[in-house]
Formats: sequence, C-alpha cells, structure tokens
Amino acid sequence: MKSTSLSLIAGAVALAAVTGFAALTAPGDGGTAEAGAAARLPVERSSLLCPAPSMSDLAETTYSSFTPAGENGGEAGAADLEPAEPLPTDEDAPAGEDADEKDADKKADKEKAAASKPVISLKDLGKPGTAETAKSDAPALVGTATGKFAPGWTTQQTTTTAAGGARGLLGVSCTAPDTDFWFPGASTGASRQDYVHLTNPDDTAAVADIELYGADGPLKSDVGEGITVPARSSVPMLISTLTGEAAENVTVHVTTRTGRVGAVVSAAEDEVGSDWLAASADPAGTQVMPGIPADATSVRLVAFAPGEDDADVKIQLLGKNAAFSPAGNATLHIKSRMTASVDLKDVTRGEPGSLRLSPADGSTTPVVAALRVVRGTGAKQEVAFIPATEAAGERASVADNRAKGSVLSLTAPGATAEVKVTASAGSEAGEATVKTYTVKGGTTLEVTPEAPAGLKGGYALTVETESGGPVHAARTLTIPEGGVDMFTVQTLPDDGGTVEVPAAEQDLSVLDD
Repeated sequence: MKSTSLSLIAGAVALAAVTGFAALTAPGDGGTAEAGAAARLPVERSSLLCPAPSMSDLAETTYSSFTPAGENGGEAGAADLEPAEPLPTDEDAPAGEDADEKDADKKADKEKAAASKPVISLKDLGKPGTAETAKSDAPALVGTATGKFAPGWTTQQTTTTAAGGARGLLGVSCTAPDTDFWFPGASTGASRQDYVHLTNPDDTAAVADIELYGADGPLKSDVGEGITVPARSSVPMLISTLTGEAAENVTVHVTTRTGRVGAVVSAAEDEVGSDWLAASADPAGTQVMPGIPADATSVRLVAFAPGEDDADVKIQLLGKNAAFSPAGNATLHIKSRMTASVDLKDVTRGEPGSLRLSPADGSTTPVVAALRVVRGTGAKQEVAFIPATEAAGERASVADNRAKGSVLSLTAPGATAEVKVTASAGSEAGEATVKTYTVKGGTTLEVTPEAPAGLKGGYALTVETESGGPVHAARTLTIPEGGVDMFTVQTLPDDGGTVEVPAAEQDLSVLDD
C-alpha cells in the first residue's frame, strides 16, 4: 500500500471557495509562510451594487470607481459595473416562432445585451474611472471586480438634483451584497418619502423581509414579508406603504430568506432636501458617527436596540480639542425593539465633531445608530445622514472628490493615532499626493485634502492607519446650487481588501492499493 499526501489546507480552501479570496500556496509549491502561521492575502473577487439614482428629470448622476494601488496580487482582472437587468437567454424565445418573429427577438436580445454593457470599467489601479448619466430612468448597477482590481474596490454614486421635491446632493458608496441590514433614521412621516432599494446581483431570485420599528415598537405591516427581488434586478419599496402607521423616526431592518441583496434607503424631506441613508454598522455596544459639519444647524440622533434587553448609552461629542457630553443629553435610554431619538440641535457650535455612543451604567446591550444632519436655515436647508461606521482600519477609500468641496473628518475615539491620507491621481490628469496626520485621542480632526497636483477630473481619498488607536473617517462633499450648499457625507469603513487565511493544521492522506 502507498500513501499519497494531498497537503490540503481544509479551512482556508473552504474560505476561499465561499468568498472568492486569493488563491493559496500549498507546502512544496514555493510558499513562504511558516507552518501554523496565519497569512493575510488580497481578496480575488469583490461585488458592489449601486441603487437606481433618481426618478427626477432634473437629476444628473456621476459614477466614480476606484481601486487603490498596492499589493493587489498578480492577476490582471477587471472591474465593471453594468445595469441590473437579466441577461438574455435562449429560454426567453417562445417555441414555434416564425422567422420574422425570431429575427425580432434576436434584435430585442441584442438591444438588451447592449444595455447590459458596462456603464463604467476601471482601467488603472490608483486612478478613478468615471461615467455620467442624466436619465431619469437610469437603472441600478451590479458589478464585480476580479484579480488586482478586487482588493479595496469602491464606487461612489453622486446625484445632483437642482430643484423639486427631491432637491439635493445624494451620495452613496455602492454596497456589497449581504443578508442583514439596519437603517435607523428612516421615516414614515407625512413630510418624508423614503424608499428601501433592494438590488439582487445574482442569477436567481432573492426573497427579502422588511421590518419597521417606531418609538413604541414594531409597526404593523402585512406587506413587508416575502418580497421577491428578481434575478439581476432592483426593487424600490416606499416605506410608508408598508404600514398604516405614521412615525417620524423609524428603524428599518432588511433580511433575506433566500439569496442576498444590496440595500440602501433614499430619503426625501419636504422643504429640507434629500440624500441616501446607508446601513448602520452591525449592532455593537459602542458606535461612532464621524464627520458632523461645523456649521450643522440641527443634529438628530436615532438609535435602536435589536436585542431582548434595554440599552443605556453615554452620548459624547468628540470635538476639535476634547470629548464632552452635550448639555442635558449625557445619556440615552433605548428600550428593547423601540426606536429612540434625541434632538441635539446645533451641538457642534461652529467646530467639527463626531458622535460616540458607549455603554452606560453597566449596560452591554448592542445598538445601531445614525444621525440626521441639517445645514442652513429656512429655504436654504439641506439634509444628510451619517450612519454608525466601523473604523477605517488598515485601509479605506472614498471616490468622487472634486477640486473644491471635499472635506475629510478623522476621529480617534480611543488612543491618539497617526494616519496616512493619499489623494489619488486625477481621473483625467494629476499626480497623487500623500500627507500624514496625527489625530489626538478623543477628538475630531477636520482637514481639507491636498488635491493632486495638476488635477483634472475627480480623485479618490485613501486613509491608512499607521499607528495608535482606531480611527473613524468620513468625507463631506459640498456643491453649491441655487444659493444652497448641498452636501452629502460618506463614511470610510475598512475596505476588507485582505483576508486572514489559516495555515494547515494537518495533512490529509489517501491510501492506494
């Protein structure tokens, strides 16, 4: 009998198969990792989903796609975003068609296939690729990055609507597909028109459930369960039609029974403006919401405790020089499965800040949270949302920065940290610039990024934590329009560009006669 070693790294292979992460090097194939030591490898595949941008005839949308340069593996790869529409198949043609009908079907299939060509394809690492559309019926986009373009791939969708009920600057970082999303800060009130956009990237249908929670608990809904999202399609759901109860502050919970979706909420508020509300970071005892503008005229905190226990949290503003609790709002009690809110008014008082929620009175109950932020007064108000976010970690990026109007907020809720900020090459021209900042613990540092030298077009910002404690980051983009400083805020969580792969614990063998 002869023993043939397979040298299988069972756990790592399973992980790679599920996630599409980087290929592994087996012992004897030139690998350098020591036995028993975990390794971090770049991911080999990433997916992003962008919601349908707007139904307004006055809307103009820019897409900016970007993968930072770095150790991105050796595969050539690609990064494409295309319309979320089912691809034509032979099964689409009915049986028994005559020649003319078949020709017509072929023509329709060609038109459909043409519509599914990439809206944007990324050509270079470290340099954004861009595309624009002014169509009121522009579709949602689904995309995949492979090879060297996968680690850290991000896409920004920015829509400017100059007038009308949806007036505003709507910005969103296109999301990865998942099965569970929390959106504190939505509303079913009369002054709001909020939609949950569900986008399915896969070739089979997904089934989703939407739960709504108000100040007194779950909102009754007979139509929020079993929502079918067809293959490679997007479904917008007007939240107020899912329940007969009007609630000013609502937490939306999206889950899937089968499949996976991208989910994001579009929020339009009468006489105030509109923007996208991205999902909160996963439930946790401590949450950070970075990037409250210095000139905010109204800040509302919305929080939710999804577990069986109530939560008590301490509210702190991480300001320019120190952390402090807002007068009269040092703590917040959040009842289980009930949405809590508090108006913090102009809490920043002329200085940039970030909000931190942390356990109070021994409470360890996890929460989700978001901020509704208003700048301006009267007819010149504009609204944006800041969800709780994870730290920037090893690396995080945001695309679609302009020569003017981009501001980066960096906050260190714990120890002092040092971060490196890279402004990428311009989409049309311009050399990348790099600058290092020190963020004092318990404070927020607001910086105007140094734009690429000779900039033409837009650029991306990449934040990398060099030393010290965790840093949370957000980018505010402001575009003046009709006397209104329209703005949007995007957070920068860790891009997940690498994954820790466990090393082999043992070899498996096959015995041959």
